[in-house]
Amino acid sequence: MTEPNVKTSTFQQAIDVIETLSLEDQEILIDIIQKRIREQKRKQLLQDIAEVEAEYAEGNVKFGTVDDFLAELDK
Repeated sequence: MTEPNVKTSTFQQAIDVIETLSLEDQEILIDIIQKRIREQKRKQLLQDIAEVEAEYAEGNVKFGTVDDFLAELDK
């Protein structure tokens, strides 16, 4: 079996299991998943901010206009 089929199969299995839950349990599961996704996005944002701050501290960040940016790309 190729990788995409394995993922689809696993995904379908998850859906099948979820469909066996009561509506209330499905709603609780959705709430839990949404909270976990928000937390993952929050952690990723904090990591991105830390990387940008590190780049700034190292002097690797330049400021300028859009024209400055485009001119820099042409070099």
